[in-house]
Amino acid sequence: MAMAFFKASTIPTLIFLSLSCNLIRISETQSPPPPVAGLSYTFYRTTCPQLESIIQQNLQTVFNSDIGQAAGLLRLHFHDCFVQGCDGSVLLDGSASGPSEKDAPPNLSLRAQAFVIIENLRRLVHNACGQIVSCSDITALAARDAVFLSGGPNYSIPLGRRDGLTFATRNVTLANLPPPFANTTTILNSLSQKGFTPTDVVALSGGHTIGIAHCTSFTARLYPTRDPTMDQTFFNNLRITCPTTNSTNTTFMDIRSPNVFDNRYYVDLMNRQGLFTSDQDLYTDSRTRSIVTNFAINQTSFYQNFVTSMIKMSQLSVLTGTQGEIRANCSRRNSNDLFMLPNMENDQDGKLASY
Repeated sequence: MAMAFFKASTIPTLIFLSLSCNLIRISETQSPPPPVAGLSYTFYRTTCPQLESIIQQNLQTVFNSDIGQAAGLLRLHFHDCFVQGCDGSVLLDGSASGPSEKDAPPNLSLRAQAFVIIENLRRLVHNACGQIVSCSDITALAARDAVFLSGGPNYSIPLGRRDGLTFATRNVTLANLPPPFANTTTILNSLSQKGFTPTDVVALSGGHTIGIAHCTSFTARLYPTRDPTMDQTFFNNLRITCPTTNSTNTTFMDIRSPNVFDNRYYVDLMNRQGLFTSDQDLYTDSRTRSIVTNFAINQTSFYQNFVTSMIKMSQLSVLTGTQGEIRANCSRRNSNDLFMLPNMENDQDGKLASY
């Protein structure tokens, strides 16, 4: 599998940006949505006060070895929340009732290692605090730390989610995850049904400032001819990376700072160097063009809006209280563990999950 890296200096840059500091908090004038019933910013304060430090310290080690995993964890959280809410259902393996969410086409490109990392974090947290922290909370915290540890804003999220007992069908998954070839109208219509504004949509799309994409996600913009909204030099380089319509190669989502969570993704869009149709059309469409421009020239504004939109997303259709369960293994329901031998989990202390 080949991966292309385009040096920003080799592609004409139409605008100049000065970056603001990475670590910010939401200003008092821009309030995030309040916690939904059952969630709290202090949910584990007494029962697992070391929760966030366990997750962040472990992820720092992971990212020191492979910063690319940050994008995988962020995307995992997106794909969990948008389908049937932030309930950890995307983590479940399939069963006799049918294939899992992770087997649906939009999720086949989720990083396999992201699932391993979440299960490793669950083991560490449960060993320290007991089986009181859900896989869905761990996934939400991992996404938050993926943003922060790759250079983005630091922020708090409400906790107290419970894990779902079911996973969505293939059709439900497809209906709730707009494809990369979707245009702005399709995305705005889809996400408005979940309560997201155009500003939310553009801000959340900024998650594409880190990570990679497979050629098959955008080759329709390359073949048989160039998408007219794509920069010519960018097109020429992508044709080298993706020489055929079924190429298995990958390339970075953000050519300017592919492993740093910043606002350069929006600079890419203004220079017609967005990878997906769903990316570039945000700048082409008059309803979202000014939002893209604002985020491209004002990183603080992007960070503030991204945090607000992420907190909103992380509370979609959550299970709380006595709903759902706290899984003992993120990939399967507890009912599947009825015949687990006593202390089986403890006998594996120190071992890291692998698939």
